[in-house]
Amino acid sequence: MLQLLRLLPLLLLLPPPGSPEPPGLATLSPGAPPQAPDLLYADGLRAYSAGAWASAVALLREALRSQAELGRARRDCGAHCAAELGAALPASPGPAAPPGQEPRAWERLLLRATLRRAECLSQCALRRLGPGGAARLRVGSALRDAFRRREPYNYLQRAYYQLKKLDLAAAAAHTFFVANPTHLQMREDMAKYRRMSGVRPQSFRDLETPPHWAAYDSGLELLGRQEAGLALPRLEEALQESLAQMESCRAGCEGPEEHQREEEEETGSQGGLYEAIAGQWIRVLQCRQRCVGDIATRPGRSFPVPDFLPSQLRRLHEASAQVGNLSQAVENVLSVLLFYPEDEVAKEALNQYQAQLGEPRPSLGPREDIQHFVLRSLGEKRQLYYAMEHLGTSFKDPDPWTPAAFIPETLREKLREDQEQRPWDHEPPQPKPLTDWKDVLLLEGVTLTQDAKQLNGSERAVLDGLLTPAECGVLLQLAKDAAEAGARSGYRGRRSPHTPHERFEGLTVLKAAQLARAGAVSTHGAKLLLEASERVRILTQAYFSPERPLHLSFTHLVCRTAIEGEQEQRMDLSHPVHADNCVLDPDTGECWQEPPAYTYRDYSGLLYLNDDFQGGDLFFTEPNALTVRAQVRPRCGRLVAFSSGGENPHGVWAVTRGRRCALALWHTWAPEHREQEWTEAKELLQEPEQEEKDNEEQEEMPSRDPSPEPPSRRLQRVQDKAGKPPRVREEL
Repeated sequence: MLQLLRLLPLLLLLPPPGSPEPPGLATLSPGAPPQAPDLLYADGLRAYSAGAWASAVALLREALRSQAELGRARRDCGAHCAAELGAALPASPGPAAPPGQEPRAWERLLLRATLRRAECLSQCALRRLGPGGAARLRVGSALRDAFRRREPYNYLQRAYYQLKKLDLAAAAAHTFFVANPTHLQMREDMAKYRRMSGVRPQSFRDLETPPHWAAYDSGLELLGRQEAGLALPRLEEALQESLAQMESCRAGCEGPEEHQREEEEETGSQGGLYEAIAGQWIRVLQCRQRCVGDIATRPGRSFPVPDFLPSQLRRLHEASAQVGNLSQAVENVLSVLLFYPEDEVAKEALNQYQAQLGEPRPSLGPREDIQHFVLRSLGEKRQLYYAMEHLGTSFKDPDPWTPAAFIPETLREKLREDQEQRPWDHEPPQPKPLTDWKDVLLLEGVTLTQDAKQLNGSERAVLDGLLTPAECGVLLQLAKDAAEAGARSGYRGRRSPHTPHERFEGLTVLKAAQLARAGAVSTHGAKLLLEASERVRILTQAYFSPERPLHLSFTHLVCRTAIEGEQEQRMDLSHPVHADNCVLDPDTGECWQEPPAYTYRDYSGLLYLNDDFQGGDLFFTEPNALTVRAQVRPRCGRLVAFSSGGENPHGVWAVTRGRRCALALWHTWAPEHREQEWTEAKELLQEPEQEEKDNEEQEEMPSRDPSPEPPSRRLQRVQDKAGKPPRVREEL
C-alpha cells in the first residue's frame, strides 16, 4: 500500500492520453524537493520489467531529475555556506604564534568555523532537500556509475518506443549512445530509428550534453568558418560554463557518497582525531583536482582534452584580437601566462596587443576568475604534495602547468617520470618517437609529395614510396584470391552501397589470416597486409602526432570495380563526400561528431595499390561538399593521410573503367578502440611458424594421417580456433 502511495504522485504527473509530449525529457515537478534517486530508479526498472511503460517513464525521469537537483543543491549550499559570516575558515598560522596568542588559539578558531560550516550545510540541505537532508538521499556507488553511463536513457528509449513516442525514443537512444559508442545493440537501434518515417533528424540530440561542450564546439565551428565575431560569445560562454561545471564537480567532492566510496576502499585506519581529519581532507583535495580532467573529458571518451582551460583562453585572445577588442585580448593572453609564464607565443602576442593599444594600460590584468582558479588550485597542490612527502599519500597531478617550485625536491624526479607517462598511455612502454618525422621518411625511403598547404587544407599530406611495385602486386593478388574464395567481407562483392554502378569488395586483416591458414590465399600476402598497415600507422603518427601514440582502429583492403555497360552519362560518385568521424551537413557546413559516425577516429589513411583504371581520384572539398579544394590521383605505394574530422571532407570520383584497390585505415588515440582483429590476425599467422618448428623436431616420427585435410574442413577449423565468426564491418 505504501508503495502505491509513493507511486501515485508520479503517475499523476503523466500527461493524459493523446496530449502532446513536451520537447525533450522535461522536468516533471519543478521546484519540488528531490526524492531518493536509487528508490525511484529501482521502481522504474520494476515497472519496465512489468511492461508498465508509462509508469517506467515517469519514475525514470523523476530519478534523473532528483539526481540532478541533488547535485545543484550541494553546489548552491556549498557556495552559500562558504560565504556566510562565521563559517569562513581562518588563515593558516605562521611558523610561530603571534605575541599574546595562545599556541592552540588557531586550532579553536578552525574547529569552531568547521562546526559553523557544518551547521550551515545541514540547515541548507534541510531547506533544499527536505527532511533528512543529504543523508536521506545518499546514493550508492553502483547507482552513481549507472547514471554516469546514462543507463536510464537505455530503458527510456525502449519505453518511449512502446508508447509510440518515436521522437523521444530517438532522443533517449541518442543520449545513451553518445556516452556508450561501443554499445552494438544501441548502434543497431539508432540505425532503425533513422529509417523510421516518423522520426525527425532533429530528434537525434544529446539531452545530457554539458553546456560547456555545446558552447565550445559551436565556438570552434564558427572560428573554422572565420566568423570570429560570432565565435567570441560562444567561446566566452564555454569558459564560463566550464568554470561553473568545475564548481559543481568540486561541491560533489564534499558529498557523503564521495567519502563513502573512500571508506569502502579502506581496509582499516590507524591514528586518532588529527590523522582522520587529515585523511578526509586529503581525499577531498584529491577529488577536487580530478575535476579538471572530468570537465575536460567529452561524453563517451576515455581521456580528457589536454590543457582544456589554457586552450580555451588561447582561442579567446585570438578571437578577441580578430574582432578588434584588444583590451579583452590582453586580459585573456595574460591569463594564459598565469598557466605558462614562459610561453613565447603568448608573450609575443601580448607585446603585439600592447603595441597596438599604443599607451600603457595598467588597469589591464589577467581575468579575475582565472586568477582565482589558478591560486586556489596551486594552494591545493601545495597541500597534496606536502601530504605526499610527509604522510605517504598519493597524488597524480592532472595539470602539466604546475610550477616545479611547488613540488618538493625529494619527489621531483619520480613525478617527472610520471608526467612523461601520458594519461592515454596505459600500455607497455613504446620506443620514443623520433624528433623529426623526416627521419622516419628517410628510414623508410618515403618522400613527401604534397603537404597541407599544397593540398589547400589542414592536417593532410600525400606521401609516396610506401610500397614497392612488387608489394603492390602481392596485395592485389591477395584481394583477387580472397574474392575468388568467396571471402568478401561486408558487402560480399555486391553492388556498392554508395553507387549502383560499381561492385565493392572488402577484406579485413583477420579474414585474410584465416584464409591464409586455410591455404586459400598466400600467407606472404596476409603478412604483408599487416606489415603495410603498421607502416601507415607509424608514418601517420610520426607526421601528425609524434607525442601521442596512435592505434589502428580498422583496416580494410577495398576494391571498387566499374560495371561494364553502366557508365554512360553517369552522374554520381564512387563515394559521396563525407567526414570520417562526424556526420557532415552540407547545407550548413557543420559536422556533428556524434553517432552513427565513428567519433573515436582521429586520423585516416588511404594506401593505393594501382592506377590502371579510369576515374577514382580522391578529392577534398569545402564543408559545403561542393567546392573542390584538392584532388589526388592514386598510384602504387601512395599514401594520403589526413585528420578524420570535419576539416577534411572528402569523396571519390566515379570509377568508370577497371578496378581500383586501396588499403583504407583509420587510427585512434583511444587504446580501448584499437583493432582487436589485427592482434588476432597476427597471432593466427604466427601459429604455423611455431607448428613448423615443432614439426622439425618431430620430423622422424611417422605421421598418423599422411593425407591432406580438405580445404573446407581446414577453413572451418581456423574459424573455430579464432573463437568466433568473422565480424562484418562497413566502410564509412
